Amino acid sequence: MPASWQGRLSSLARKTDEWFARADAALLSQIPCRAGCSHCCIGPFPITLLDVSLLREGVMRLPPDQRARIERRAREQVSAMEAAYPRLAESPCLDRWSDADIDRIVGDFHQQACPALGADGLCMVYEHRPLTCRSMGIPTERDGLVSGACEVQTFVPIIRLSATLRAEEDELARREAGALALCRSTTGTDGEEVLLPYGFLPATGTPARGGGPPGVSLLDRGQNAVLR
Repeated sequence: MPASWQGRLSSLARKTDEWFARADAALLSQIPCRAGCSHCCIGPFPITLLDVSLLREGVMRLPPDQRARIERRAREQVSAMEAAYPRLAESPCLDRWSDADIDRIVGDFHQQACPALGADGLCMVYEHRPLTCRSMGIPTERDGLVSGACEVQTFVPIIRLSATLRAEEDELARREAGALALCRSTTGTDGEEVLLPYGFLPATGTPARGGGPPGVSLLDRGQNAVLR
């Protein structure tokens, strides 16, 4: 029997963590990412419905007071975004947004900390963080040019990732696309991506058909349904 999208997501999260560990070791642990460094946790970015599912599971496992704090922060951020960009209030789905428009809203709210970022600089839902967060820190490579993953990474290791590790990275991206396609077909969603704060909002309304993932129905927030 083919694996469910939830099963694929669980496997994908684990394999992404394993890939990062191997990549970090191959680069002689020169990646500056360390516990308490939260530079990449400041500013919103697009996440997929798979990430929404991960985040909601993580939030629901927290003590009530921590869960309420994260959800309050997320609501405040979403309210500010929708006030500035009313289009988000109609639908938080980003699939029909241009890259330039997404860059604009990300830039406008670049000082917003992730709702799950603790005062100690640690992630309160670390075991359930988005796939993007799991691979963040490894230098990117395009057309033979290597670039740092963030502003903290002021230099890149002299050693480059092997072709094997880059191929594994591409395979992870293909698996993510496959899991996301299965998620959409199972839950009946019209879109794939939302901005980070939306991933922390509690599910509301009628669950998606097919028993949608925890939190995915938050995209239908009594406004213009993305799930149908």
